[in-house]
Amino acid sequence: MTETPDRRTAALIRKVYRLLLSEYGRQGWWPVTRTAGGEPEYLGGPRDRRERFEVAVGAVLTQNTSWKNAARAVSSLSAAGMIDPAKLASSSSDEVARLVRSSGYYNQKARRLRILARYFLETGDGPPERRSLLELEGIGPETADSIMLYAWSSPFFVVDSYTKRLFSRLGVIRGNESYDCIRGLFEGSLGKSPEIYNEYHALVVEQCKRRCMRVPACDGCPISALCAYEDPREEGKARSPARHKGL
Repeated sequence: MTETPDRRTAALIRKVYRLLLSEYGRQGWWPVTRTAGGEPEYLGGPRDRRERFEVAVGAVLTQNTSWKNAARAVSSLSAAGMIDPAKLASSSSDEVARLVRSSGYYNQKARRLRILARYFLETGDGPPERRSLLELEGIGPETADSIMLYAWSSPFFVVDSYTKRLFSRLGVIRGNESYDCIRGLFEGSLGKSPEIYNEYHALVVEQCKRRCMRVPACDGCPISALCAYEDPREEGKARSPARHKGL
């Protein structure tokens, strides 16, 4: 079930986007490799089917690990010529696992990548259906939407742990809502714009890496005027639900 935002919430979501974009600039997501074995670079996203497949591979590899670890695995696959559905699907699980070891859960991810590769071979050149992606082993809503948005520019907003952290501190959500509920708030506030969804999610990640960490660094934060975060670390102090500020 999706959530329709009220006018105040929608205005806050749009304002946060403008402030983050002004602070950090365009992020150039999703990072891709342009040379065999090279490191993924932020070049504005994929240009062709090979790079779209690489985005999907990266979306699986980054599960339960940092992008740094996932990127090393992407580079290893690239060096081995396996950013190619046919070659990856025909490789052994042991070989793939060895190449993606840096991403953790490598046996599990190797199996899932080979399934994903077969799926790409079956679906051809067009964008997949989100519903069919969700039927694949290890592909949940966040991974499916990352693939749909960043590989195919389809209008699905990506919700991750950073989204929940930031917008619970801003008072937009409590953090325990369903994935579809939170996604609906953003899509209802921003319209069907894959370009904005792409940039917004990347900016949220940047904000949470630089400022809105588990213990936030609030001094100089570009959205501090909107934030109702209260430090809950004092013993016996409960954090009350935040309320929108600065609107």
